[in-house]
Amino acid sequence: MTTGITLAHFGAIAQQNTGTPHERLTNAVKAFLENRLAPTRETDLADNLSVDVTPIDSRINIPECTVPFSFDVDPATLQQSYLNVRVSCDSNSWYLFSSAKVTRTRTIVVTASMISPDTVLSASHLSLAEVDIKQLRHTPFTSLEEVVGARLKYRVREGQPVQTNMLCFICKGDRITISANAGAMKVKTSGIARQDGVIGDTIEVVNSSSNKSVIAEVASTQEVVVNL
Repeated sequence: MTTGITLAHFGAIAQQNTGTPHERLTNAVKAFLENRLAPTRETDLADNLSVDVTPIDSRINIPECTVPFSFDVDPATLQQSYLNVRVSCDSNSWYLFSSAKVTRTRTIVVTASMISPDTVLSASHLSLAEVDIKQLRHTPFTSLEEVVGARLKYRVREGQPVQTNMLCFICKGDRITISANAGAMKVKTSGIARQDGVIGDTIEVVNSSSNKSVIAEVASTQEVVVNL
């Protein structure tokens, strides 16, 4: 179940001369988890991590340990909100389990008020807030500039995280500019969107001149790009 990870640094924290043995061990568990769970851009949506370790019961006897304590956590549970850490002392076979609550948050764009469907978003509709990533089911936005000009698909309440499923930068039926890139040449024509899309999506559009459908990438609230 556990990984058998032994980190002497955190054992040293537990054996410092500040606070009671129970407080020192609680702080060591917190330091261990903060290091083990540190968010990375490559693997974690979170920007901020909060670890709240349940204080160790003062009635539990913590023996003297002649070597640094060992800390073990099941890697399969690392993305959960509640974790159990096995703390042990290899010099006397003593161990206990400590529990902690982990909160992962990210600063993202949220709505500043209740907003009606089909509203074209401006900076006044938006604000930034730190949100628990467990509330996010779709890609959020991290700056107001990313969202300004997009249109809401449905009514949203104040403080709701703004996510890609809520918006269309180009919406079905919009008249748009189709830019076609062929090497150094760039040709523009008008068209109509057949699908909703956010920036970076590929959607179907109809060339107003030829009445032919093409697949194009959403580049802005007014333009799609076809690479020939």
